[in-house]
Amino acid sequence: MISKHAKKFQDTPLSILDLAPINEGETPVQSFQKSVALIQHAEQWGFNRYWVAEHHNMPGIASSATAVVIGHLAAATSHIRVGAGGVMLPNHSPLIVAEQFGTLASLFPNRIDLGLGRAPGTDPATAFALRRDLKTSAEAFPMLVNELEDYFSDEPISRVRAVPGQGTHVPIWLLGSSGFSAQLAAKKGLPFSFASHFAPAYLETALELYRDGFQPSDVLVKPYVMLGVNVVVADTSDHAAWLATSQQQQFLHLRRNQPTKLQPPIDDIDTHWSPIERAAVMQTLDSNYSLVGNPAEVKQGLEQILENTNADELIIQSQIFDQQARLHSYEIIAEWLE
Repeated sequence: MISKHAKKFQDTPLSILDLAPINEGETPVQSFQKSVALIQHAEQWGFNRYWVAEHHNMPGIASSATAVVIGHLAAATSHIRVGAGGVMLPNHSPLIVAEQFGTLASLFPNRIDLGLGRAPGTDPATAFALRRDLKTSAEAFPMLVNELEDYFSDEPISRVRAVPGQGTHVPIWLLGSSGFSAQLAAKKGLPFSFASHFAPAYLETALELYRDGFQPSDVLVKPYVMLGVNVVVADTSDHAAWLATSQQQQFLHLRRNQPTKLQPPIDDIDTHWSPIERAAVMQTLDSNYSLVGNPAEVKQGLEQILENTNADELIIQSQIFDQQARLHSYEIIAEWLE
């Protein structure tokens, strides 16, 4: 059950989820340059952590080699936490993930997070190209997490050692958009991040499963929840709504199974979708967890999320085409951290 004792907004850490968007007319080169600029500003502004996510065969997302991107971003900063939100573990050998993130943790001590998901992060054909067994992935995920944890421990049970990796104790989060990972995170006593920025309908159920079933561990003595939130904030509501049409187009193209690069804003989004498509996209981009508006409106929306969910942390994702507008959106949010 969702707690009745809501957290105060000023006491809640805010973080950033960067999908490393590739704009129409640009290449991954520009995407990475913009991510470096954003994380450097985020560090100055006081954001808690900065995560990038594994996606494949997506022309508009540049973070497929997630560990490599994390290393690049961490090297450009000095103290902000940097991590994966997340690595899709069934796509990889746990040993390789342990070595990659053990290396990152050795290069950037006490700064690296490892969020784990069980979805492919792509379409079925690309999942096959990744050599991923779609039939057994859900059942295998808990075992893969156990194996990965063992590699990070001081004295692994396995005869195989992750070097670097052993003894690094890289913080592991479980990510979810349904109840499966919520229950697993509760059983293992791990922090849990829910994808309310694209699966808001399952949020309350997942939080209840996680909090009600939570078992204290060496990692956590009580549940810790971070929620994903889409935010587009601008000086005026009209301008924010215009900027948000880039994200709406992105979800529309995904629904049509025609992913594209991030498109520039458009004046009349209703000319681009049917009523059925609009309803589906706006159901995904639920206005409770996809906030679009001026500073007062968005701040009120974030405060309402905390009141409704008692989340311990919010991680904000902003698919804004123009880099200066994206920076300005996060800068407005950062003012509430002071």
